Amino acid sequence: MIRVELLAARIPGITGMIADHYWCVVLRGCKAKPHHTFDRWEVWQHPYQNDSSWGHLHKNLLPPYQGVGSGPSRLVRQWLDEEALFIAGRIESSPSNYPLIQQYAYWPGPNSNTFAQWVVRDQMTLGSRAIGRGFPVPNSG
Repeated sequence: MIRVELLAARIPGITGMIADHYWCVVLRGCKAKPHHTFDRWEVWQHPYQNDSSWGHLHKNLLPPYQGVGSGPSRLVRQWLDEEALFIAGRIESSPSNYPLIQQYAYWPGPNSNTFAQWVVRDQMTLGSRAIGRGFPVPNSG
């Protein structure tokens, strides 16, 4: 079984009054608890912060459900099985396919919310607290 979750948490500081940070978690083998894997994928303001990073894109920089400094994470949406498999493929191929991997700007983007919107672009539109969600992303995988 596979599940993809879209999570969000308030951004630290005064900006957290109006903005959230979004990220994705890919869970594989969900039915067999000792055998499941959790991978958190997100764009971070600083590049190359761990061994699984490609520019500003990071895998497992933080624990899957940890907030970003201004409160806990919250589940925005989840996808299961076939839908999740499609989205997980997009996420896991993003080191090669996300065209803004070497760029980051709080405003107007690209940022974490630009990446999250790129991942779920044919599924939903992120909420108004997702500053950067509308930043244009060139055509890509």
